[in-house]
Amino acid sequence: MDTFGKKLRECREAKSLSQKDLAKLLNTSYSVIGKYERDEMLPSIDAAKKIAKLIDTTVGYLLGEVKDMDVFKDTAMLKRLNDITALKEDDKEHILYTIDHLLASVKTQAAYK
Repeated sequence: MDTFGKKLRECREAKSLSQKDLAKLLNTSYSVIGKYERDEMLPSIDAAKKIAKLIDTTVGYLLGEVKDMDVFKDTAMLKRLNDITALKEDDKEHILYTIDHLLASVKTQAAYK
């Protein structure tokens, strides 16, 4: 499993930022960014949020909670998830049951192609 530091470096490099560039944007030193990337220290929650925003990902991705760095950046998908979350529990269960079965069907079809 990739660490916070490895994911930070991957995303930083994908944005073509040097450690110095990122440090300047965060108002810190490049040695701090280096320590993050070597997993010698972790940023504060506020710093992690700023980092994620600057490198165009989520804190969840950097922490290894999600596999895809763009999973929660799709605003239309987030709106749908928030709408589902606001529903009564039984309605939510029905919708999620349907989604689960649709996903399983699509995955099955993809496996036979």
